[in-house]
Amino acid sequence: MLTDRDRLVKYGSIITVVVAAVLPFLTDNMFIINLLVLMLIAVIFASAWNLLAYSGQGSLGHAAFLGIGAYASTLIAAKAGIPPLVTVFLGGAVAAFIGILIGLTCVRLKEWFLAMVTFGFAIIVQTLTVSVLAPVSGGWDGIASPRIISASVAGYQTIEYYIVLAITLLSLFAIWYIMKSKVGLAFLAIRENELEARAAGIDPVRYRLLAFAMSAYLAGVAGALQIHHIGYLTPELYGAENSFWPITYVILGGLGTLIGPVIGTVVLTIIWEGLKETGMTFGRYVIIGVILILTIIFLPRGLVSLPEEIKAWREKRGRRAGTETQIPAK
Repeated sequence: MLTDRDRLVKYGSIITVVVAAVLPFLTDNMFIINLLVLMLIAVIFASAWNLLAYSGQGSLGHAAFLGIGAYASTLIAAKAGIPPLVTVFLGGAVAAFIGILIGLTCVRLKEWFLAMVTFGFAIIVQTLTVSVLAPVSGGWDGIASPRIISASVAGYQTIEYYIVLAITLLSLFAIWYIMKSKVGLAFLAIRENELEARAAGIDPVRYRLLAFAMSAYLAGVAGALQIHHIGYLTPELYGAENSFWPITYVILGGLGTLIGPVIGTVVLTIIWEGLKETGMTFGRYVIIGVILILTIIFLPRGLVSLPEEIKAWREKRGRRAGTETQIPAK
């Protein structure tokens, strides 16, 4: 039986998909279309980080896999002549392979110890990209990346939008399926109580490694899509800012939920771009920081829990009003 929250998520998801599908028909503003594409890519990236957190692991350097997927996809497309729409998934596979290697060395670490390792790994990868790998990566100057759809094709930006939308929906469906499967239950069990999970026959190392690989794969796909959309790739993609954005999206929207990263990404993107239109620069970071702090204090489960919180507040207010109007017995 569906709860009120389940119904809200179900119908809200349907409405969101319908709106996303018709948006290009409502505007011919290419700036908006471009922004929507980047927003969808950010949803994939945030959802990838959220999947890792769902298994009880943390990452402060997920931009490493974002960049690895982007560089791998770009170089494969350039050297082998394979269409970017194919190399996007190959780039994700390379990111997943590297993720497995990292996981094999540190997956036994606790949450934030692992997070610090991933943060250091992102710095190492960026350093190698601009030094040892400079002959193929272009160093700090970067390299050109072929677009998903050639600019010579009429309406290429709209076509790209629908391709990215389809990949985003497939990614969310895959994460939903994982969360509802036995694998998802194992992730949840490990996150809640590792000792009890072991007693139930669940191997924490195996499932954490699996979560790490899945998360790195989706992050790599997101990075490849972003760079093939922009058309140019630089090592700035590995920057700490790109590692912290998905964390911000997920915490604002709702950690450990399917729809949370989507809500957080959409809301923060609208706020960020709205503040940009006012001419703000560094002030935007302050406002986003304040929003994040207030969310953690007053909505620790994120914006996804807002309807439940409002309902609980109304019920509490109704009970209080009933108590105050009750006539005392004589």
